Amino acid sequence: MPAPCLRLKSHKRANKSLADEKKKQKKRPRKIAKSDLGEDVAGNSQSLSMFDEDSVEEGNDNESDLQEHRTVGIVNGDGDSESEDIQEVFDTDQEQELDVKAQTVAKAPVSRSSFHSHLEYKIPETEVEDLLKKKWKYQWDVPAFGMPDCKWVGTGECFLEVANINSDCGLNQRLYKHWLDVCRASGSNDFHSSPQRFFFSLCNSYRDILHCNKKPFYRKGLKEDLAIMDAYIMHCLNHIFRTRDLVTKNDSKLGKHWENAKDNLLSGDEFLDHGFTRPKVLILLPFRSIANRAVNRLIQLTPGAYKVNVEHMSRFSDEFGNHDDEDNVNTNELNGSAKNSNSQKSSKPPDHQALFEGNVDDKFMIGIKFTRKSIKLFSDFYSSDLIVASPLALLKKIEESKRDKEKNVDYLSSIEVLIIDHADVIAMQNWAFLTSVLEKLNCIPSKQHGTDIMRIRKWYLDGHARFYRQTIVLGGYANPDINASFNRQCVNYQGKVKLICQYKGVLPKVSGQVRQIYQRFDADSVAEADNARLDYFVHKVFPKIKDSDEGGVMLFISSYYEYVRLRNFLKSQNASLCLLGDYTEPRDVTRMRNWFRNGEKKIMLYTERFHFYRRYKIGGVRNLIIYSLPERKEFFPEVVNMLEGTDDMTCTVLFSQFDQLQLERIVGTTPARRMITSEKGVFVFC
Repeated sequence: MPAPCLRLKSHKRANKSLADEKKKQKKRPRKIAKSDLGEDVAGNSQSLSMFDEDSVEEGNDNESDLQEHRTVGIVNGDGDSESEDIQEVFDTDQEQELDVKAQTVAKAPVSRSSFHSHLEYKIPETEVEDLLKKKWKYQWDVPAFGMPDCKWVGTGECFLEVANINSDCGLNQRLYKHWLDVCRASGSNDFHSSPQRFFFSLCNSYRDILHCNKKPFYRKGLKEDLAIMDAYIMHCLNHIFRTRDLVTKNDSKLGKHWENAKDNLLSGDEFLDHGFTRPKVLILLPFRSIANRAVNRLIQLTPGAYKVNVEHMSRFSDEFGNHDDEDNVNTNELNGSAKNSNSQKSSKPPDHQALFEGNVDDKFMIGIKFTRKSIKLFSDFYSSDLIVASPLALLKKIEESKRDKEKNVDYLSSIEVLIIDHADVIAMQNWAFLTSVLEKLNCIPSKQHGTDIMRIRKWYLDGHARFYRQTIVLGGYANPDINASFNRQCVNYQGKVKLICQYKGVLPKVSGQVRQIYQRFDADSVAEADNARLDYFVHKVFPKIKDSDEGGVMLFISSYYEYVRLRNFLKSQNASLCLLGDYTEPRDVTRMRNWFRNGEKKIMLYTERFHFYRRYKIGGVRNLIIYSLPERKEFFPEVVNMLEGTDDMTCTVLFSQFDQLQLERIVGTTPARRMITSEKGVFVFC
């Protein structure tokens, strides 16, 4: 039996009832002459500060930015067809249900969209104070679609319910129809019971989302990864198009009835539809190759009427496409050499090849602008609707703005939807880059940037924009850094939804001849855990290594900070040491590996980040000590299986109660809980 279709409950925070909306509709003009609209636009150019350039470029003032391209009734029309086009823009905020079987639009309008409900809510100061306390209580749970060992948990009231299969998901109608066509073209006939339909329902709630168990495309999860990417791209497009429709509708109202509307503009909230700057969506990704996948999919999911022309596509393919670049320093560093032979590539695991086969430059930033009939790539950031970037590139821009005030990053001030995809890969780069970017989002800008200040929403002016920003974090796992950012830097008033999973562990993938000894050390707090770990190693583990004449000791460390502290300690003890760390020069790697394999160096320090980028199989490992557990669970069996020999192979693992997230992914959720709470401190797996 297929899974039930899900939709969002009507938001209680909507400021206007459906009856009020109908009354407003009666007051709207049924027809607007072409000449009238031309005069309106010309007479109120200031109010079009965010969108007027599109009308000038296309040279046809009677069409909205997002009007569907029509080939009949424009050239030889009598004015009625043009009026219908304008009226269609006016009514975009009142969505109608689409009959999937008959492909006809029902007459009865449905409830107000979550887009309007979210942005029109006026957050009281008491609620702001509660949000600043950052205390989240997850009060409900629902089974995770397609993941039997996982469930979604959320704050506030559960917003999901079984829905009519004809529901349009809360999407703009043209987007909805096009998405259905794309799904049918791919052979999927059960869109309303699909993973992308379910995840879009989560996105459309405008709550912060943490999906920490996404199977990525490079680990045989292409279908799941694509479904989730489709869902968040459609959510981003829906947010952009609804924003544009709302602004265009209000521009037309102000132009047509300026004398009557200016009083409302000065005293009411009806025409407050702007942020400080135009960009509303930011998508953060780790590599150019992944950005290439996302942008190409975004173009595919944009209805044909809006992409008659995609500008600068060839440039995008050149800069983001899957081609070899001998001058790309990052590519050379990650793959170990400027040119890898086929034999070298084939020696890497399949997931490593799939992730690093394209352009793995991690410094990129591109603005994307939607006009009536085109998509403009590489648009100026202040005129863009959506920005796709890496955390590193944004951080560089932020640092430049601190040195030079003319190079500000005010285009980050009005981000309303933030997507962080492949968060686990970003964590392998440097999560601190991302936290620095999050701190810069939704700040008061340094300049006005041409925006009509009379149209800016009040919650922007009050400095409350961050409470309206939706953040969606997607990755293969959650770690303390990811959780901390989600809990402390994501303060959406709508609340939070996150995935909770039960893990089976990866121990069956470890060679049966390896004896694993898990030793727990005690720590009073998270802040003291690193000190307690080093102290335990110095007094309990290192003396055995020092007194032994046997070499081949590998110390696996998950973080660079721990690596530096351990390296400094071992050097102070004059240990026979070789290093394969995050910043080891490529020319030194081969020499270090040979020293260790031949026994010239007794101890090797080996970091998780080095393994992530290189995925070497290190020879000569006789004794393995997991100083800190890896974040990526698949690395544990890979590293343990490096042990050589046939008799009494042993792996020693150090952990504390604060390592539960990593531990449960490796040994399983139930054993991990027993190991954390047991009175015993040593556990053996064979």
